[in-house]
Amino acid sequence: MNDTTTLQSVKNAPHPAAARRKPVITLKEHIVEIISDSGEGAQRCGQSLGSIAARMGNGIWTVEIIPAEIRPPARSVAGASGNRIRIGAGYITNGGDETDLVIAFNEQVLLGRVRDRELKPGCTILLESMWRDNSDPKISAAYAETCDKLVAAGYKVREVPMERECLTLVNDARRGKNMFALGMLCSIYSLDLALAREQIALTFGKKAQSVVDTNVRLLDAGFQWAEDNLDFKYRIPATRSTVPQIVVNGNTALALGVLASGMEICAMYPITPATSASHYLSEVFEKVGGLVHQAEDEIAACAFAIGSSYAGKCAVTITSGPGYSLKQEGLGLAVMAEIPLVVVNVQRGGPSTGQPTKAEQGDLFAAMFGSHGDAPKVVMAASTIEDCFYSIITARKIAETFNMVVVVLTDAGLATSQQPFPRPQFSESWLAPPIDQSPVPAGAKAYDWDKATGLARRFAPGQANGMHTVTGLAHDRLSHVAYDPDVNEEGLRARSLKLAALQKTLKAPPVFGKDSGDLLVIGWGSTKGAIEETVETLNAEGLKVSSMHLRFLQPLPPGIKAAMQRFKQVMTIENNWSDSPQDEIIDENNRRYSALAMLLRARYLVDVDCWTEVRGQPIKPGTMCRVIREKLKPAHNKATQS
Repeated sequence: MNDTTTLQSVKNAPHPAAARRKPVITLKEHIVEIISDSGEGAQRCGQSLGSIAARMGNGIWTVEIIPAEIRPPARSVAGASGNRIRIGAGYITNGGDETDLVIAFNEQVLLGRVRDRELKPGCTILLESMWRDNSDPKISAAYAETCDKLVAAGYKVREVPMERECLTLVNDARRGKNMFALGMLCSIYSLDLALAREQIALTFGKKAQSVVDTNVRLLDAGFQWAEDNLDFKYRIPATRSTVPQIVVNGNTALALGVLASGMEICAMYPITPATSASHYLSEVFEKVGGLVHQAEDEIAACAFAIGSSYAGKCAVTITSGPGYSLKQEGLGLAVMAEIPLVVVNVQRGGPSTGQPTKAEQGDLFAAMFGSHGDAPKVVMAASTIEDCFYSIITARKIAETFNMVVVVLTDAGLATSQQPFPRPQFSESWLAPPIDQSPVPAGAKAYDWDKATGLARRFAPGQANGMHTVTGLAHDRLSHVAYDPDVNEEGLRARSLKLAALQKTLKAPPVFGKDSGDLLVIGWGSTKGAIEETVETLNAEGLKVSSMHLRFLQPLPPGIKAAMQRFKQVMTIENNWSDSPQDEIIDENNRRYSALAMLLRARYLVDVDCWTEVRGQPIKPGTMCRVIREKLKPAHNKATQS
């Protein structure tokens, strides 16, 4: 659930009276997880916790924990479903490192998180205790054995009778345990219980009042249990925001961007992890005259969007990797016919079906070069949840200004993560210029390409003297099918020049940190927050590391080569595959670099190294720090000694 209401900072919110009974530890930040089997509401619990903390004035970043299967077997190691919330005293830009505290509804999903190295050594674990006395001796034995192993490994395990406590209030604890857990977390992190009750009313607002009341009672019960039984309590100071904020996930942000851009048509076919964007649009689009069309397949969705844009209503089609592959022929048609179109690819693990619920940045080359033939497309990448909103606005303006296909890349990490950002204030500058409806001179050419920029006036159907054939075949300026070699080259040249014309309007991306140094880290997409946090950490240690993040990947903006030349080394950090030089068979003649590294090496003839990770999760800043320290080991040792 996404809370798009204004976040009101609570000034001097009183701590519950019970909090005085035990010491309250003040923290700069903490990472907490709630995990369960699918269907037990752990994701909703985590989303609600994030919204409550954000309304208190804390920085947050939530990351959904989603199993690869729709409904994996109960109590399975690979079946963890839930949410991971990083709560901080200041602005939070990423999900952070390992988890400090976890609430688990069974020990098997917990084992999966331990196996994936997601828990910090000594992590506090609040574990549902019902399994210890389960009637199945295999289950009770597995539970007891797991608890013993976790304690032996140094984890702080506290067994909590969540099922028993919930059954005093509801008949089915499975439908209420998440709110009990939310109450415990409100106590643990000294969150305002009144705000938590408001959040429950907002979450269940469309249901009967009895449902709201029951969930509030469960919340209160969890809060009181933690107050009476836990011997620790935290407080994370809030940073008061001076402007209204909203807290949404990336998919909702991009859907809001579609609304704000003035686009009125969204055509898509359901696909993980992109579908929730269309769900949100379907709830609100019709109220402002928009339409969400669920097509019979990805190809039809692309064709529908192209037809809408041709008719004068610039459209967006939203998909993920497999769907983007299916749209390629349609995108080639839009390029050849020079029909503006916005395409959103919410990347996931691949190839083929791959890992539908996992984060990855594997589609950059597909976005740039996927269509057969030379089919220039603009490729952008959103880097934050806020940027998911503004990238769509920019994409629509570029699509209509240059009559081009614009691909916006996000990923599963951004799609399902939540973060507060300032509530956007609508500006007319967000809107693309309207189609020129002035009279078309007799004999006008539908593709009267400008020799310098490749641009041509866009005709809308029905304009007098503007009627022309729309074709995917090679054509001349009159839109007549033509196979003459010179005509073919003229069309290819014009379509390519539009990318160059756009590139001339772009600004050089800023360098984060010092303008020169030992290492420049270049990234794109959702790695931005973690990379910049890494730069700050390493600079505090005395290393000379800076970063640059690219929003435009085709065309590349100016200033990149000049920036690279000011650093001794350059590397990219990406969430896609690259060969490791440590593998015996890999050398400079056969190494496959990451996508951006390969692109930069080819474009600028600069020795760009890369480091990548494809574990299905966003890359942690702590991992980046370890990699860069190792890369700069001599410099790191010198900085440490000094």
